[in-house]
Amino acid sequence: MKVRKTIKGKILELRRGKEELLRGEYENFQRYLHGGKSAPLYSATKQQADRLLKRIGKPKEGREYPLILRRDVYRATTKLTPYWLKIPICGVRGGINVPIKTHEPITEGMVCREAKIIRKGDEWFVYITVEKEVEGRNPKSVLAVDLGIRWIATTVNSNNPRPKLYGKTLRQVKGHYFHLRRSLALKKAYKTIKKIGNKERRVTNDILHKISRAIVREALENDSIIVLGNLNGIRKNGKGRRFNRKLNNGFPYYKLSQFVEYKAGWLGIKVIKISERNTSKTCYRCGSIGLRVGSLFKCPNCSYQCNADFNGAMNILKRAMDYTPMAGAPLTVPRTR
Repeated sequence: MKVRKTIKGKILELRRGKEELLRGEYENFQRYLHGGKSAPLYSATKQQADRLLKRIGKPKEGREYPLILRRDVYRATTKLTPYWLKIPICGVRGGINVPIKTHEPITEGMVCREAKIIRKGDEWFVYITVEKEVEGRNPKSVLAVDLGIRWIATTVNSNNPRPKLYGKTLRQVKGHYFHLRRSLALKKAYKTIKKIGNKERRVTNDILHKISRAIVREALENDSIIVLGNLNGIRKNGKGRRFNRKLNNGFPYYKLSQFVEYKAGWLGIKVIKISERNTSKTCYRCGSIGLRVGSLFKCPNCSYQCNADFNGAMNILKRAMDYTPMAGAPLTVPRTR
């Protein structure tokens, strides 16, 4: 199967002439998106702009969008870097070639599909979408992932249902920045709020990458299929102001799911999603509706008590067992007692 991922890079040491040409093409791309159809653009770049407009509709005022290019990344043996990017420029035959430094190698098996250039201050970055063919794995177990607020991810494996809890650091980071923004808002320090918001996103993304890597590594070590809880509609079912604030502003479930999916797909690990409906309040042992008190789940029918996130993950695991047998062989039945 074919899988894709994005590799981040930085454009290095632009000479003045090339920097002016790149800046001009980038700013013409922005003008074209915001209604300046007479802005001079390379024909292929203009086609990319039209495709982007069809997808996003009306651009947001004042926002800059990535300059989208074709698959124009190539190798060159130089002392500066092994990777170069060819940028088409309107009116410049052959465009310009700029050196880029990527955060990971672009191997021989990867095919570059497109590149997006983003300006951040005085620096230029490129995000390269690469594609490769991978062989799907034959899963022998199930790794269930419950997404929650107290712990953003709780995993249990059908080979060993001992839970792993992820997200303590994320809760601390989110709580810190929430109270910091609130105190700055009282002082009307709005520019500072914007700055710390950007920093919070960087810190959060770093934590999410670490969590997703750990989940995928666990699946790889156990030859597991990954089953994610599908949280569609969860934001409509808030239970109070504090809960709603954490749910809607604090926990990036969709982004974590994206990270897990593309990291797993890159290794040939299948990811499926199943409904989380009632998994947090159903006893995984007897199936009765129980009570959740903070981080504790209590079942009034069988008197069982356990961590609420573990109970949710076990319910997802039980639902995932409906997908057996896979790869021609049944999965190991989890021990629950």
